Amino acid sequence: MDQPASAQDTPPLGDATKRMARRLFAIFENRLHLLMVEAQEERDRITSAICLAVVMVIFSLLAGIALTLLVAVAFWDHYPVIALLVLAGVYVVIAALAYAKLIQLQREWQTLPSTIDQLKKDRECLEKLLT
Repeated sequence: MDQPASAQDTPPLGDATKRMARRLFAIFENRLHLLMVEAQEERDRITSAICLAVVMVIFSLLAGIALTLLVAVAFWDHYPVIALLVLAGVYVVIAALAYAKLIQLQREWQTLPSTIDQLKKDRECLEKLLT
């Protein structure tokens, strides 16, 4: 029982399935590595942001205290209440601007964008293959 040459050249279905499974695992492994790299980058970025924020807060607080003392001492004889009210108003405006910037940062924050983009490309490619 000789089979046609084309039937002999075609690999069995089991081999094709194994190759497909190996490819899927390789793709999954690559995506997992990408996810791990991006998670590390996110952690490093967050740590740096927190450290910078702490330094900024400490020195802003010191500058605010020094400015408050300077203005209070300079105007204590003439307008102490007005001077302190103006300083309080300046501090409230700065705090409101910082809060607005924080809200904007939270809205624009993207977590693991490269991993998500790559997974979308994988899904589109798979959909093309299956249709």
